[in-house]
Amino acid sequence: MAALYDAAALTGFARALLGEAGMPADKAADVAEVLVEGDCLGKTTHGLALLPHYLREIDSGGMRLEGDPAVVNDLGACLTWDGRKLPGPWLMRRAVDEAVGRAGRLGLGAVAVQRSHHTACLGAYLRRATDRGFLLLIALTDPAHASVAPFGGITPVLTSNPVAFGAPTEGDPVLVDMATAMLTNGTVAGHRQRGEPLPAPDLLDNQGNPTTDPNVIATTPPGSILPLGGLAAGHKGFALGLMVELLSGCLSGHGRASPSEGWSAAVLLLAIDPAAFGGREEYRRQVDRLVEACHASAPRPGFDRVVLPGEAAQQRRRQRLRDGVPVAAELMADLAARAARAGIAIPAGRAGPA
Repeated sequence: MAALYDAAALTGFARALLGEAGMPADKAADVAEVLVEGDCLGKTTHGLALLPHYLREIDSGGMRLEGDPAVVNDLGACLTWDGRKLPGPWLMRRAVDEAVGRAGRLGLGAVAVQRSHHTACLGAYLRRATDRGFLLLIALTDPAHASVAPFGGITPVLTSNPVAFGAPTEGDPVLVDMATAMLTNGTVAGHRQRGEPLPAPDLLDNQGNPTTDPNVIATTPPGSILPLGGLAAGHKGFALGLMVELLSGCLSGHGRASPSEGWSAAVLLLAIDPAAFGGREEYRRQVDRLVEACHASAPRPGFDRVVLPGEAAQQRRRQRLRDGVPVAAELMADLAARAARAGIAIPAGRAGPA
């Protein structure tokens, strides 16, 4: 069961919990806003569900709270930071602003971040660029985690290696946020926690047999998540995941050859200014024709219309900002227990979807 909560109230609640744990106010505000934004977009595994984990990471010292990223390299269009295990959402928002600022001056702006803490929902950062007229590509890996085997293999090497991409249009931007594996690690963990099998055999056990049992991911040796495309076309997902790994962990200088430091992320953000290429007006004319052609495509049986990436998420976001954000009862109970110990007011909820 889930109850509905006002988005602003949830953000304030999350910010208060992070502040009580010792996170400075500016960092707590960014983390809270990004987590709630993830839930508004429908990415529930990368929304407030992460907050208990973040709080535990703060308590254990796994997430650093004070200071700024260190500059590893700066060549004008290209900047590399050592994130020093600082909060991922705070780092990511600043990295987007750096990339967009450099793209505005130079046409392209790239920021690589090594040793960030977990970054939450990548889709939550895209409009920070597209609303200013820039395209944005984000590639991310966790070099310390392996859950996806190369196509044709059994031993996990990569993780679910998400990629996100945003492009402005005259209407809602095109927003892509996807894993390059059949499932995210969070999805598998959720099924394990609930004791539920997966709806399709998107995992391999440690002998290479397809299975719906999420527990195979934790055996010794572990099973693995299939690359995007599954058994038939997983070579394509493996190639995409490898591209993400090369762009993030390898380019940032902190990848799978580096010592494991627990929960972390290596990220590349690339901002593109259309004005530096065919020009903003011509870009808009071309992209709007492309969007129009996709929407005009005759739907196949079972579909009402063609929906572009991000359309459903933006519609969901508007609805949840208006009507309330669903939060699972178990999650709110967990957060409420910590809030009660700290004397933090718990937001009022109302009946929501089952």
